[in-house]
Amino acid sequence: MISSAKTKNDIPIYYRLAGQLGLNKIIPTWILKSVNPLTYWFFGTTTKKQKDLLKEILKETGDKFLKWAIDKIVNWENVTELKNVKTIHGTADKILPFKTADFKIINGGHLMIIDKADELNGILKKLR
Repeated sequence: MISSAKTKNDIPIYYRLAGQLGLNKIIPTWILKSVNPLTYWFFGTTTKKQKDLLKEILKETGDKFLKWAIDKIVNWENVTELKNVKTIHGTADKILPFKTADFKIINGGHLMIIDKADELNGILKKLR
């Protein structure tokens, strides 16, 4: 798993609270898909290329899928940690902040699959 959560305990408490309060159901998707300095900070995008890619990803993300995905994150109940799953996580991930992982990518943000691809590929090759 890359930049993901193994159990509900890896989901930040403020996401879980938002789910319990039903905030995810009332926030319009256009707000979630808006691009601004906070969005860039949250996703860890710093270069023009990364920002342009993030804009495109958010633009192309369907509203129905976005609502579904956020609902699944804020209401996730899994507590079983699978032993045969390896995790790779960035220490600078603000979407799902780093707690623990089998492999950590220093200064890797949520979109580290783009700017830390060589490092990730090295880890993935070791896992074969």
